[in-house]
Amino acid sequence: VQLQASGGGLVQAGESLTLSCAASGRDASKYGTGWFRQVPGKEREFVSATTWSGRNSYYAEHVKGRFTISRDNDDNMVYLQMNSLRPEDTAVYYCAASSGVGYSGSYYYTPSNYAYWGQGTLVTVSS
Repeated sequence: VQLQASGGGLVQAGESLTLSCAASGRDASKYGTGWFRQVPGKEREFVSATTWSGRNSYYAEHVKGRFTISRDNDDNMVYLQMNSLRPEDTAVYYCAASSGVGYSGSYYYTPSNYAYWGQGTLVTVSS
């Protein structure tokens, strides 16, 4: 599975961005997909994830109510709608795919549970 993240950019605090993750490869739509972010000097942190069906979604506490994950399996796309952006949301955002099935939310919080990663897209939020 290959992943391509896009949609990052420079915005002001309070504005919105939508990140896209295009998946390709065999059974690409059958993977749970997560978004993580990382700033220099810090570990990669979980942002949001959705199961392969899109039936269940999970969010980190600091983005709940502001970010929304969605997927379109017909087009093998996963989106992260980010509203009310804050300067502390500034990071490189990565999408990742996990073949795990039937796990609860905490499974998706862990980067090592994802086998495939996109290249990252930079989001910069100015104050």
